Amino acid sequence: MPKMARYVLVGVMVVAILALSFGTGYNLGRTPPAPEDSLEVIEQAWDIIFNEYVDRDKLDASTLSQGAIKGMLEALDDPYSSYLDAESRQLGMSTLEGEIEGIGAHVAIRDEKLTVIAPIANSPADRAGIKAGDIILEIDGKPTAEMSLVQAVLSIRGPKGTPVRLLVQHQGESEPEEIEIIRDTIELPSIHFKMREDVAHIYIAYFSGRTSEELLPILESLSEKGAKGIILDLRSNPGGLLDEVIDIISYFLPQGVAVNVVDNRGERTPLEVRPAEVTVDLPMVVLVDAFSASGSEVLAGALQDHGRAVIAGQRTFGKGSVNVLRQLKDGSGLYITTARWLTPRGHVIEGEGITPDYELELEGEEVIQWAVDYLKGER
Repeated sequence: MPKMARYVLVGVMVVAILALSFGTGYNLGRTPPAPEDSLEVIEQAWDIIFNEYVDRDKLDASTLSQGAIKGMLEALDDPYSSYLDAESRQLGMSTLEGEIEGIGAHVAIRDEKLTVIAPIANSPADRAGIKAGDIILEIDGKPTAEMSLVQAVLSIRGPKGTPVRLLVQHQGESEPEEIEIIRDTIELPSIHFKMREDVAHIYIAYFSGRTSEELLPILESLSEKGAKGIILDLRSNPGGLLDEVIDIISYFLPQGVAVNVVDNRGERTPLEVRPAEVTVDLPMVVLVDAFSASGSEVLAGALQDHGRAVIAGQRTFGKGSVNVLRQLKDGSGLYITTARWLTPRGHVIEGEGITPDYELELEGEEVIQWAVDYLKGER
């Protein structure tokens, strides 16, 4: 299926094991000019430094430029906006194609803390005892409180076979634990499928550049497998590529708005579902939890607003911002928040999340069994 320019839904998904889903971003095409007086003040400060600073031989224009840019982004007080030097930008350009070298843990900023959304099953992080909800306090001895989300991710990622030391605060424990993890190549299939009696259980771990292609043959096989309902499991799904999310919504909705984009001028642009190779109309339950974020919230919100599926579980994470990577002339980049997502009916995702139709305290297999029973009319 040919792809249009890739929209990017990163956020929470800026993960330690996944490639940062930068792509080309959602280009709103308008960059408001900075006030001239402010630019003159910056230029004046630059001239004073280079003309009057006592240790002139220590001055480096590139270093000062990077410092100025970092300062501006820090002043935004936005954990999802960051400066990347040229090397980090190139690393971040790797796309979500299903394999990366790292530790195998999705991370996000929550309550101003670097929080683990979920470890990948059987990954180095999983084997080391990293769990959802863990707070990473330090990376190789450096406090994460001083890092942006992107900087933290790039510090955790690294070549296969190299170690990274994490100071981790586990939930319910008073003292943090230092854990050394050896990075490895992480295989990242985005979909796991299993028939549970006559109900199809489809777990989507994240939205890679091939998730819709992985899902299509599964949906096409449901009739011959005798499926009478679908459980779409988005628990601990941190997001990914918006193009893929819209394609997946289009498998379940023949028409309508998938998501609304609100830009920095308050203008709302609806993004419609697309013609799909298959449209499935089986009854659906979508499972979510407190770590379902970004793209998974867009998907759940669209199916909920259109009355296409019942949402069950816990209120979702609440990450509804659009992030893009802009390359600067020296090869570095600005990773910046440019817009917000709203559900088809205008529900704000950022900071609010998606409220389930059925809020459940159940976990693990018990949630899945609840959904099976619901689809069979036993709840």
